Amino acid sequence: MNSVTAPVGVVLSHGFTGSLASVEPWADSLRRDGFRVATPLLPGHGTTWMDLATRRWHEWYDVCEAAYADLARECSSIVVAGLSMGGALALRLAALHPVAGVTVVNPGLVVDDPRSHFSAVIRYAVRSVPAIGNDIKKPGQDEKSYARVPVAAAHELKLLFRDTVRLLPQATAPLQVFRSTVDHTVTSERSVAAIARRYGGTEIELIRLPNSYHVATLDNDAETIFARSSEFIRNVTSVRSEGPQPQTQEQA
Repeated sequence: MNSVTAPVGVVLSHGFTGSLASVEPWADSLRRDGFRVATPLLPGHGTTWMDLATRRWHEWYDVCEAAYADLARECSSIVVAGLSMGGALALRLAALHPVAGVTVVNPGLVVDDPRSHFSAVIRYAVRSVPAIGNDIKKPGQDEKSYARVPVAAAHELKLLFRDTVRLLPQATAPLQVFRSTVDHTVTSERSVAAIARRYGGTEIELIRLPNSYHVATLDNDAETIFARSSEFIRNVTSVRSEGPQPQTQEQA
């Protein structure tokens, strides 16, 4: 296929216990800008939390990898993107496959809840705990997430994060990170710190979101995410051939 006329593909993943509703406005914006976007529904999501309790983290990654493979057959280059756990899935894809860039919103790589240390045991005694869904500052928004978090799936989440952090040095594509200043789900800066410490690439842009909570793709700073990520994708897919320009910067 002629790489000049082939479209640019984007694999865009939603987060843990969430749904496509959380990323579809982002996907629609990217499509309007001319990109071919795949938004896989992760196994155990869009059904019930009881279904999610039966799933393993490899299943979540496998559907993202399949979406990548489908786009790679049609597109000149691929960018991977994600919200929350979807950010971890995007980073894992970037570590294992050639991508032109990575753009993530409030990525999770470390579980901040101290109960996670005991999830391997707790999952057999406690089926679920209350979720922190719809962490959105803007009124009237709904990400259509589960009201309960299955502990077994939370344990799988921890395993995914651990494996992704291990692989981070293998990811070298330019990386764009959007981070809310207030986030009640990924509550600490430990996930961003893990990226800064372990990521293999030298081009890392951190953009703070001052007026949004965790699901920033549905929040007050959503248009910033849409515009800046589109600009980023255009840059890494058209200018990247000129060679990397090492830099790490944080922008307001």
